[in-house]
Amino acid sequence: MTPVRILLAAVAALVLAGCQAEVPGRASADGFVVKDATRLRFRPVLTELPPGPPAGAPGQRQSTDPATQEAAARALDCEPGTPDALDGRDDPALPLVSCDPTQGARYVLGPAFLSGADVGWVEARLDPATGSALVALNFTAAGARTWAEWTGGNVGKQVAMVVRSRVLTAPQIQSAITDGVTQITGKFTMPEAQQLAKDIAGA
Repeated sequence: MTPVRILLAAVAALVLAGCQAEVPGRASADGFVVKDATRLRFRPVLTELPPGPPAGAPGQRQSTDPATQEAAARALDCEPGTPDALDGRDDPALPLVSCDPTQGARYVLGPAFLSGADVGWVEARLDPATGSALVALNFTAAGARTWAEWTGGNVGKQVAMVVRSRVLTAPQIQSAITDGVTQITGKFTMPEAQQLAKDIAGA
């Protein structure tokens, strides 16, 4: 897939006339409930490195030292199909060096601040205004409060959605998201959006 800028935006309480409002906590027939709440983690992106071949010996991927983090990121093999040595055993309270095997980008991520337990459902849908495919997430009441506070303080920054120590997507925050319903937008085809929704939910 060609790398694109993925964006996060709030969903209006009511969409176009004639369409139903979102009901918090309820998935449509095409939606997914997060299967294993401990596998999905939301981590702030501290640094993004461009794709490229690994350089150097594998390093400590959960260090708190910035130099060690960068060295570990440069050494990380992000080729699709490459096994991840952590494979979900990362400590959510510590930083994490990870990558997006689809895009090839490497990331230094901060400690997790939300998990799958804070997400009610995930679904792929078409934006009625543009016809573009997107992924929608609905947070729980507790998750929505944390998400509103974090997005409000981090507009313009990226957040990584991580499953089993690998980054699924790292969208940029466009605005504070206060109603708990969030859209991930980009140049998705509908099959790509459906696959991302499934991957986020662990379906």
